[in-house]
Order: sequence, then C-alpha cells, then structure tokens
Amino acid sequence: MRSQRRVRNSAAVALGAIGAALLTGCGVGGGGLRSAGPAPNAVGPARLWPGLPPASAAPYDYGEGETARIPGIKVPHGDVHRLDPVAVVQAGLKARPDRSSGTADLPADTVRRIDTCRTEPASCPVLRPYFRDLTGDGKDDLVLGIRLADHQLSVRVYMPEAGGLTRILSTTDAVISVELAGRDLIMRVPSAITGYEYRTAWTWDGRQRAMLPTRDEILRMPTSPPPQQRPGVTPPTATPPTGTPSAGVSAERR
Repeated sequence: MRSQRRVRNSAAVALGAIGAALLTGCGVGGGGLRSAGPAPNAVGPARLWPGLPPASAAPYDYGEGETARIPGIKVPHGDVHRLDPVAVVQAGLKARPDRSSGTADLPADTVRRIDTCRTEPASCPVLRPYFRDLTGDGKDDLVLGIRLADHQLSVRVYMPEAGGLTRILSTTDAVISVELAGRDLIMRVPSAITGYEYRTAWTWDGRQRAMLPTRDEILRMPTSPPPQQRPGVTPPTATPPTGTPSAGVSAERR
C-alpha cells in the first residue's frame, strides 16, 4: 500500500516538474499563471421522488404554440408595413386557431371600441404597430398591442406567409413593458413579491412554427442610481412648501 502511494507521489512530482519546465519554456515563469485556489467539487443533479408518475398535461395554458391563419388579409410581396392594424385585429376575431386556448379572444367591450376606431380614434385600443424580423426569414413581422381593462395588454405577432398573414403569438398580461431584443419579444410583468418582476422572452420556434416562451424568470427590478454630485458642490437644502398642496395621483399595478 505504501509502495503504491510512493509510486503515485513520485509520478506526481515528475509531472509537476515537467509542467514547470513547459511553463518556463513558454516564457510565463515569473509572473504568469497563478493558482485561483481549490476548485469546488462538481455535484451532479439528484432526482427527487423518482417514483412519482410524470404529468401528462400542462397545468395551465397561456397561448404558447397557438397559431391562426388570418382570413381576408392579403400581404403582397410579404410587406406587412402596408397593413392596417385595425383591419388585422378585426379579421383576427374571425380566425380559427389551430388549438383554442382562449388567449386570442377579446372582451366584448374591447371589440366594441375596436369597431369605432375609425370614428373615435382617440379611444381606439389598438396601439401603433412595430416591425421586426422575428422569424429569421428576412421579412419583417407585425407586432401589435391591444389595450384591455385593468392595465391588461394583449400582445400579438403576425408573420407574412404564402401571400397572407399568420398569427404566431397571442398572449395577454398586465405588463410593465414590452421590448424587442434581437429576435426576442420580452415582456416584463409585475410580481406579487415587492421589488421583483417576471420577465418572459418569446422566441420563434421553427419546429412548432410559433413564438414560444423560451425563457421565463423572476428577477429583482432595476433601481435608478442616485444622482451624481459634483465635488465641492453642496446640495441645496429643501424648503417646506407653502400654500395648499396639490392633489397627487397614485397608480396601482395589478
């Protein structure tokens, strides 16, 4: 047992000498590589409760993977920039999705306001369109938002396809913001935990031919850094207000 350990120790010393010689030969001997300390041991995943039967159905459905061909909408040369957003939303109300999750449906009050967009544009719930190639086919896709009650927003993405239009995303939530980053559509949603938010990235999936939530996470909300003070400048002293204070408006997110 001791002889085996001695052989291993001798081999380790020899290998260490060879390694040192190689490092010296490479010119990194005096100020080169340094140890960062012992590395933590790798721990593989451990499956808990392996006897549980796997689930066969999703617990809820919020529109992932649902698509629908929009009837009556023609897209010459695949140019969605020429489309009327209100007409697209109205035509989408008659679309038959490949599977119905209910997320593409709009409340009756919202439908009535959409129908009056021509005569009452100030109250039209259809927001300005945005354009981005989210599918990677070289053609811009159409991104629409529809304002609903209680600060809810319905977000929809349409892809030009075969001379017409296909809806590849329809989801509704109370959002903080909606962003386009590369080929991702990112939705920030309030969390019940103070100071945190949900962030979901929807990405085109070529196999499903739909936008899927490829990243869904809860994160601490970014905070604004304090204003920088110039050296030698004394901040002004706050003076108490005089007169009757004006009524403030507070907004509560759902």
